Amino acid sequence: MQAPITARCCIAGGGPAGVMAGFLLARAGVEIVVLEKHADFFRDFRGDTIHPSTLEVMHELGLLDDFLTLPHSELVHLGAQVGETFVPLADLSHLPTRCKFIALMPQWDFLDFLARQGQRYPGFHLMMGAEATGLLRTEDTVTGVTATTSNGPVEIRAELVIAADGRHSTLRPLVGFEPTEFGAPMDILWLRLSRRAGDPADSLGRLDAGRMMVLINRDDYWQCAFVIDKGGIDQIRAAGLEAFRKEIVRLMPVFADRVAELASWDDIKLLTVAVNRLATWHKPGFLCIGDAAHAMSPIGGVGVNLAVQDAVATANILVPRFQSGHVTDADLAAVQHRREWPTRMTQRLQITAQNRVITGVLRGTQTPKPPLLLRLFGRLPILQRIPARLIGMGFRPEHVRTRPADATT
Repeated sequence: MQAPITARCCIAGGGPAGVMAGFLLARAGVEIVVLEKHADFFRDFRGDTIHPSTLEVMHELGLLDDFLTLPHSELVHLGAQVGETFVPLADLSHLPTRCKFIALMPQWDFLDFLARQGQRYPGFHLMMGAEATGLLRTEDTVTGVTATTSNGPVEIRAELVIAADGRHSTLRPLVGFEPTEFGAPMDILWLRLSRRAGDPADSLGRLDAGRMMVLINRDDYWQCAFVIDKGGIDQIRAAGLEAFRKEIVRLMPVFADRVAELASWDDIKLLTVAVNRLATWHKPGFLCIGDAAHAMSPIGGVGVNLAVQDAVATANILVPRFQSGHVTDADLAAVQHRREWPTRMTQRLQITAQNRVITGVLRGTQTPKPPLLLRLFGRLPILQRIPARLIGMGFRPEHVRTRPADATT
């Protein structure tokens, strides 16, 4: 057993919610420890859409210019090919934000950038290859975590533990929290195919009878989300890889010359879609944020940005409490109160889209036609500003209210 570590706050999980919360707290002078169970942030097919609301946060932190020097592509317009008809859906160019686009950037680059910025502050401690496995308690109050590391087990004693360890949170059930499941009719198969001359220029969705695919333009390749029926992966694998390649070509004939790039099932990653939410996010000494508090559908690609907004609100509310004394359970309740409404509203829209659009497409046997509302988006472009606002900024975009302590560099 290593010597115990003491910090004001211990954050389990090095995803967008955990690293951003750790950075913001340390920036304000609060000593924190972030635990990330993997040795690095490199994981393929994780959410990598950085929306205008998150880019606005980066601007408020004075980091935007440096951040945008990282390799990325920019997405201004969103649309979908519904049967034989292309439908423009969202135009982000009118948003009241500094960046009027979605930045497409590998999540590991985003997290590495935040970690480097955090290391400028003496109170920022990121432990890679360290997994939170248990909780320390004094009566009904959480007082820290136990963790496994490459150097053996360790205790981190902290005034507050933040569970940002994802939808399969280890810490969440240890306090008796179980999310309410709202269901999803689909799972996602993530894959990549090369992008070639003559391909469409923009990212888009493609909907046809019984099939649906989302294509994200990553400059030299397409990151593709092939939508399947919930739990349908075994049936697809049983039919064989060649049959799956043919399904892709039937939906996107332009890929006929490159589906052989999918050499094995190792090139195809399953995302099991879940939409859920905790009724209570907190108890004395303990708070859930990000996917640990609410798993989002991939619809709209807003999961990363909801997690970042949670982190910003957490810092805005808790930093003054850390600075003036101690964080109370009422303070943690204030975080949930601040973030629960936009979470509920976003999930409500996602569930509506799942039930009314995706279920119909996956069960359909005829070429779909866009409904009147979607056709109006093409005839009245001003309507495209509505989904742009909801996707790009969300229901309650957060702004940085904390002030920085002195950095070491």
